[in-house]
Amino acid sequence: MNDQLQRFMFSAAPVRGEIVSLQNTWREVLARREYPEPIRVLLGEMMAAAALLSANLKFDGTLVMQIQGDGPVKMLVVQCNADLTMRATAKVIGEIAPDASLTDLVNLNGNGRFAITLDPAGKHPGQQPYQGVVPLSDESGPLTSMAKVLEHYMRHSEQLETRLWLAADADHAVGMLLQKLPGDGGILPHPGDHDADTWDRVCHLGSTLTQEEMLEADSETLLRRLFSQENVRRFEPANTRFLCTCSRAKVGGMLHMLGREEVDGIIAERGHVEIHCEFCNQRYEFDPVDVAQLFAAPSISAGVVEATEQKH
Repeated sequence: MNDQLQRFMFSAAPVRGEIVSLQNTWREVLARREYPEPIRVLLGEMMAAAALLSANLKFDGTLVMQIQGDGPVKMLVVQCNADLTMRATAKVIGEIAPDASLTDLVNLNGNGRFAITLDPAGKHPGQQPYQGVVPLSDESGPLTSMAKVLEHYMRHSEQLETRLWLAADADHAVGMLLQKLPGDGGILPHPGDHDADTWDRVCHLGSTLTQEEMLEADSETLLRRLFSQENVRRFEPANTRFLCTCSRAKVGGMLHMLGREEVDGIIAERGHVEIHCEFCNQRYEFDPVDVAQLFAAPSISAGVVEATEQKH
């Protein structure tokens, strides 16, 4: 049941849900970079949330979930593709207290922002890119958890009533989503079968979940414990996995866009160009011969990789 997303729907009302459990997918992220525990929890919860939201989209492309922070964590990014392949990274500058809250990490001065971007795949030119951005606060003040940030986003950017429960540790990143669909949600129950109280009832049941329970129990157990008295329709589960799309060709494309003069300047200073992917920490090195060949080519695909130059 690990590395799976289980979709379900309540038969008596336009309410849908999902539970996701990431184990190997999450461990692959942590194997590449070490993060202090508060960042590890926040990034893991973002990964679970990205899978939950991506699974609801009729969209062939990439969902990018991003926090731009004004605390010691400057950026957290999770990418989830339509096939539920995922990657994630965080950029940290400064010390992280062991008990740091979400506000301490990314909204220290009240200027943190949360964004979701939909980046369509090239093979579907009819789909348009989209981005929604919200602050990390609402009318009541700073938002104190990743689940509250997502609920705030869905309420203001998507106008959908949504509840989320998220948890993460060094082994698992898990989450559950409940969402009230507009109108009848395409559900036409038999006369007398519609239950107008379903939304309030299942949200109350979801609120009984503890983070410890989410991290210890599998998806099937959670569904049974929470909704044993409900008429729940389960769908075929989908698998998740870690995948980084960086490549030497994409890094070459990025260098090509920088221009020959700037790349030659780096070669003159350091003898080579060294690039590390922000997501998987893969190292790419280009020596003077590689650079000469790169710019001698008549054309090159201008791919882009999220990478950083490591100074020595």
